[in-house]
Amino acid sequence: MTAWEDLVTTALLGTDRRPPATGGPGREAPVALLDEAAVATVRRRAGLRPAPAARRPEPAPGDPRPVLPAAAARRLAMLLSDRPGIAAGGRRGTSPDLMELLPQWLAAANARGFAAPPQALPALLDAARGRTDLRPAALAFAGPRALWLARLNQDWRFALRAAPGGGTALPDPEDTAAIRQLWQEGLFAERVALLAALRSRSPEAARELLSGTWATERAEDRLMFLDSLRTGLTAGDEPFLEQALSDRSRNVRTTAAELLSALPGSALAGRMAVRAGACVAVDHTRDGPVIAVEAPPECDPGMERDGVVAKPPTGRGERSWWLGQLVEAAPLTGWPARLGGRTPQEIVALPVADGWQDELHAAWCRAAVRQRDAEWARALLGAPAAPEAGGPGAVSLAERAKLLGTLEDGERADWVAGFIAAHGLSEAFQLLGVCAVPWTAPLGRSVVDALDIARDAGSYPWSFSGVMGLAERCLDPAEAGRLDALLAVPDEREDASPGAGGYWAEAFQRLVTTLRLRAAMLTELDAPNH
Repeated sequence: MTAWEDLVTTALLGTDRRPPATGGPGREAPVALLDEAAVATVRRRAGLRPAPAARRPEPAPGDPRPVLPAAAARRLAMLLSDRPGIAAGGRRGTSPDLMELLPQWLAAANARGFAAPPQALPALLDAARGRTDLRPAALAFAGPRALWLARLNQDWRFALRAAPGGGTALPDPEDTAAIRQLWQEGLFAERVALLAALRSRSPEAARELLSGTWATERAEDRLMFLDSLRTGLTAGDEPFLEQALSDRSRNVRTTAAELLSALPGSALAGRMAVRAGACVAVDHTRDGPVIAVEAPPECDPGMERDGVVAKPPTGRGERSWWLGQLVEAAPLTGWPARLGGRTPQEIVALPVADGWQDELHAAWCRAAVRQRDAEWARALLGAPAAPEAGGPGAVSLAERAKLLGTLEDGERADWVAGFIAAHGLSEAFQLLGVCAVPWTAPLGRSVVDALDIARDAGSYPWSFSGVMGLAERCLDPAEAGRLDALLAVPDEREDASPGAGGYWAEAFQRLVTTLRLRAAMLTELDAPNH
C-alpha cells in the first residue's frame, strides 16, 4: 500500500518534480511511472485472497397492491426517462415537460392504490433522490420494496430517513408494552414516527407517552416532539403546554405558546386577549369612530413567558414588535365585543389612527391564518377587485396567499379568478399556487383569458412563463379543446415585441399538448388490467 501511495503522489506532483524510482536511461519518466503503476496493479489483483461469502440478503417483501395497467406502466417509464431540454435560442418548443408531470402522475397512481412495477424502482428512487419535493409521493408509490433496495445502495439511503421510523414497522396500537419499549429504547426517528402515529389515533395516549419522559429529553428532541401535538390539538393538551411555557429552551417555549394561542379557550389566549385589548380600542372623540392604538410600553416577564420575543429584528421598533405579537396571539373571536359589537368586515373598514393600520392589520392577518378563521380572512382579503389589489389588511402577496388557505377550495378559486379578472396575472403566481388542482372552470377561464390578453398586447410570453407552467399542470384537461383557437400565430401589432406571436403560439401549443397528455395519463390509470 505504501508503494502504491508513492506512485499516486508522484502522479499528482508530476514526474518533473518527483521522478519515479524505477526510471532508467532511455526511458521517459511518465512512461516509467505508468509501467510501474501497471505492474503494481497486476500484483495487487493477483495477491487478493477470496473473501468469506457474505450472507445472502433477505428476499424483498411482497407488495399486495394491484399492479399497474400496462399502458400506465409504459407511461411511468417514459416519465422517468425524460430529460428536459431547451431548444436553440432558449426556447422550450412545444414538447411537454414530462418530469413536471411526474408528481401529478404519482398522486393519481397513489390515489388508485397501485403498486410500483419492480423494474421501475431504481429509476423512481433516482428521481426522488434528485428532487426532495418528489419523495413523499414517490416513496408511497414505491412501497416496502424501495426500503429493501435502499438498504443495499448508499445512494438511496435517503428513503430510509424519509420513511417513518426509518422503515421500521411500528408496534400494534393495542400492544402497549411494545409501544412503551420502542418509546424508551428506539432511535430518534422511530420515536418521532411512533409519536406521530399515536397522535393521529389517540391524541391523549401520545401526550401521556411524551409527558412521561419529557424532563429527560434533549432540547432539540423536545422541540420536534412538541411539534407533533399540532395534529389533533385540543383543550386537553393545555395543561401540558402550559408547563412547557417554563421550558429551558426558548424555541420550546415559543412553540408551546403558539400552540396555546391556537386554542381560543386557553388561559394563554385569555391573557393575550387582555393585553391586546388594552392596546386597541375605538376612539369616539373624533368626527367618526377610529381605532386608536397604544403599543405596550415594555415587555414584562409574563409576556416573555407567554411567548412574546422581547428583542425585535433589525429595523423594527420594539413597541410595534410587541404589539404585533400580542394581537397575533389574541383570539379573533373577542374583537367584535371589544370594538363595539362590530363584525370583522366593519372592524377592518375602520380607519386606524397615527399610522398603526399596517401593523394592526398585518397582525390580524397572522392571527386569522394561525386560528384558521375564514370570516376574518374574508374581511382582511376584501373584494378581489378592490383598487388596492388585495383588500385593506393584506400587506403582501404572501399574506394574501396564506389568508386564502383558510377558505374552502371553491371560494378560494373564485376569489383568485376575480383577482385575475381585475388585475391580470402580474401578481397572481403566488395566489394560484394555493388553489386546488385541477383548477375550477371559472379560475381556468380567467387564467386563459388573461394570457390571451397579454398575447394581444404584444408582450413576450417569458414574462408569464411561471403562470404558463402552472397552467400546464393545474388547468383542467377538459379545457384543451377550448384552446385550439389560440394555437395560430397572431398578426403582430406595430408596437409588439418582435417575434412574440411565434413564441406565444409555441407556448399555447405546449399547453394544449400537455393537457391532452394529462388526460391520457388518467385514462391509462383507469384502464382495466388484463
